[in-house]
Amino acid sequence: MNIGLHDAEKDYLKHKSFPNYALMKISAWHKAHGDKVEWWNPLYKYDQVYSSKIFDFTPVDPYLPYDAIKGGTGYVDLPVNNTLPDEIDNMFPDYSIYPECDYAIGYITRGCPNNCRWCIVPQKEGKIRPYRIWEELVRKDTEKLVLMDNNILACEYGVSQLEGMIGSGYKIDLNQGMDARLVNSKVAHILAQLRWIRYIRFSCDQKSQIEPVRHAIELLAEHGIKPYKIFVYLLVTSNLEDASERVEMLKKYKGISLYAQAERNERLGILPNRMQLEFQQRYVYGGCYRKETWKEYCKRKGLIF
Repeated sequence: MNIGLHDAEKDYLKHKSFPNYALMKISAWHKAHGDKVEWWNPLYKYDQVYSSKIFDFTPVDPYLPYDAIKGGTGYVDLPVNNTLPDEIDNMFPDYSIYPECDYAIGYITRGCPNNCRWCIVPQKEGKIRPYRIWEELVRKDTEKLVLMDNNILACEYGVSQLEGMIGSGYKIDLNQGMDARLVNSKVAHILAQLRWIRYIRFSCDQKSQIEPVRHAIELLAEHGIKPYKIFVYLLVTSNLEDASERVEMLKKYKGISLYAQAERNERLGILPNRMQLEFQQRYVYGGCYRKETWKEYCKRKGLIF
């Protein structure tokens, strides 16, 4: 069989480099069964085409064949809990289709016990549960492992897996941001002993999370972790006063890295407004937050806050 793979973000986001986990597993399964696998070309004929779309703002390719198997949260007309069959999900990913990827990726846990209104993980994956052991995820040709767990600290299994990586020689990144409310002295000790590719990441999506994030930063400081090793994701809702307060409180830690993301969920009809995008793209991404408040920025730019 001739198999065509379509990574919607790879086509749309020209600087996108992060590999598509599902497509790598689909590729591995088909190659194990003797099939030919390549990136989909609309000019060619395939026995089967698979298309994965992660973000709802990524356009649907109008040239995809009608019988293409589609998956991913970006296809809002599909059930949110659409998943790979077990026989494909159990495959080790085929990294050869992303030759620029020099790290391993995967999940130790799936799901989340929280029900944040902006997040579809509980609907898609259910409550948190063990998924893999970390040794099954690593590659022999790299020491780097990027974990995509949504809330790894929310179960003892996830914490014990992280503890088991101490002294392994592997460097990790938890790219979804951890829940700072779950960081106690034991967890801080584990995090401080791990080797990190670059940052230790947390989420601060609402004002109530400011103090837990600050507490986690201070616990880590007791174990020698400086603020410049901390990265915090900030959800930017229409309440920009809330977002600006989070920025002001966290930027007091000199060297900390902040990343703003305007709330967007087309399944719920939520789209960011112009000011949310201004806050995300120019105020935070542009680094203006380091030298002025959001109110000062708006005044300087002639924006109504």
